[in-house]
Amino acid sequence: MARMVPETHDEILAAAARRFATTGYRGTSLQDIAREVGCSKAAVLYHFANKEAILTELMAPAIDVLQALDERIRAHRGADAQRVAAEGFVDLAVRFRREIALLRGEFPELLKQPAFAHIQRMSERLVDALAGHPERPSARIVALVLLAGISETCGEFADVPDEELRAALLALARRALEPVD
Repeated sequence: MARMVPETHDEILAAAARRFATTGYRGTSLQDIAREVGCSKAAVLYHFANKEAILTELMAPAIDVLQALDERIRAHRGADAQRVAAEGFVDLAVRFRREIALLRGEFPELLKQPAFAHIQRMSERLVDALAGHPERPSARIVALVLLAGISETCGEFADVPDEELRAALLALARRALEPVD
C-alpha cells in the first residue's frame, strides 16, 4: 500500500537523485519521483514547488563550493588564477562526482534555466582563468575540453579513490593548459 505523504524531505531528494541518474533530469517527471517514493505527486509538491526546486536543492552544496571557487579565482590573476581554477575545479568535481554524474549531458540546457543563470557566469570566469589567455581561441578550447573531460571522468570513475583521481586529473590539467606569463 502506498504511503500518502513521504516520511521526509530527504526521501524525495534521494528518489529524485536516483531517477535523474537513471533517466536524466529532462526524462524524469514529478510523477516518476512520486512513484519511486510511494506517494502522490501532490505530496511531492507539498515539499517542493517544482522539479527545478528539487534539482536546486540537490545541487546546492556543489553550487556553494563553485561560488567559493569563483571568489577565490577573482582574487587572483594570471598563473595563480589558473592554478586556483584547476585545483579548485578538480576538487569540486571529485567531491561532487555523484551530483555531476546525475546531470551528464544536460548542463547546457540546465544553465538556460533562470535558477542556474549565475552558474553560467561563474563557468565563464572559470574558463577564462583556466585558459590563462582568454583572448586566444586555442586556450579557451583547451579550457572547455578540460572542464568537460574532468566532469565526465569523475562520473565515469566513481570507484577510483578520491586522491588517486585528483592526482590524475591535476596532472592532466597541468599538461593540457598553456602556461601563463
